[in-house]
Amino acid sequence: MPAIEFETRRLRLRQWRRADYAPLAELNADPKVMEFFPSTQDRKASEAAAEQMHAEIAERGWGLWAVERRDTSEFIGFVGLHVPAGPLPFLPCVEVGWRLAAAHWGKGFASEAGAAALQVGFERVQIPEIVSFAAVINRKSRAVMTRIGMRDTGVTFQHPRVPAKSPLRQHCLYLLNSEQWRELPGRSVIEPAYEGKKSAAG
Repeated sequence: MPAIEFETRRLRLRQWRRADYAPLAELNADPKVMEFFPSTQDRKASEAAAEQMHAEIAERGWGLWAVERRDTSEFIGFVGLHVPAGPLPFLPCVEVGWRLAAAHWGKGFASEAGAAALQVGFERVQIPEIVSFAAVINRKSRAVMTRIGMRDTGVTFQHPRVPAKSPLRQHCLYLLNSEQWRELPGRSVIEPAYEGKKSAAG
């Protein structure tokens, strides 16, 4: 299936390319970026993750997209929609998530791309509700969730893939459904000239 690709005012979300793998590996090896994950990723694990993200977009047309800046064409991380697996208490679901290189933090890129991913999820893919979750102590990600309109459900859970004694084990759950999304001001962030464009490139 052709990949859904789209642009916002400052960013391009697209299918993965081989050239993305090296900067992704650097990002995944950065302790600052991976602060709220159980561990960093080595290059082999990072490349396997990139191959998986590419394959999921190729299969469904959507997924966790590679993100680049429009002004520099620089790869800065990934943002998008994902179907999580594992014994989570709220499955099945689709989540919105992000991971950006630290050099590009503080510019609103995660919120901009996350809002665009929600727009694709609700408008193009017709997903009825989208969730997001993070360690309770991960204030940065929780702030992004709030900025893009996600609602804190008040539900917390122990993430089964995080070690039992880790301070990261307790997670919180945010959710947004399609009706709530339609009520959000400024929800349409995808550039109109690009909206709906598809590409088979990868």
